[in-house]
Amino acid sequence: MLFRADFAFKSVLEITPEFLKEENIKGLLLDLDNTLTTHDNPKPANGVIDWIKHILESGVKMVIVSNNHPPRVKPFADMLGLEFICEGKKPLSSGFNRAQKLMGIPFSQLAAVGDQIFTDILGANLKRIKGIYVSPIEHEKTRFFRFKRWAEKPFLPKFSK
Repeated sequence: MLFRADFAFKSVLEITPEFLKEENIKGLLLDLDNTLTTHDNPKPANGVIDWIKHILESGVKMVIVSNNHPPRVKPFADMLGLEFICEGKKPLSSGFNRAQKLMGIPFSQLAAVGDQIFTDILGANLKRIKGIYVSPIEHEKTRFFRFKRWAEKPFLPKFSK
């Protein structure tokens, strides 16, 4: 099913190097807003910097793949020391393709991590890579996103761990 996540966690902080090793995941394509921080927040959520360091130390590569524009993504990615893809056009595959080339890891060993079923998880499924759903950090404020969250409800996964 196109809207089904392979795995689900309440937060990126619950994704461990051990889990990634078990699933043969060597690269993560990370969403930004409501996955690593709240929407438009210039600072990572509590624990994200340490989590990124821990995952990188385990040998897993990471790239931020965001539909947002460079003025939003670049300073955030620079602060974390991560490569990034802006205007990734998720759920289309162009951002995932660019990230895969940047990382040099086969698609079979990549996973997309994000808080939205219709962009992050659908994009992962269309590209045939693993999709890891994480609960959004905060509730959406705009009507469009509130509608989108309502529409996603039938497809929300049960948590893996």
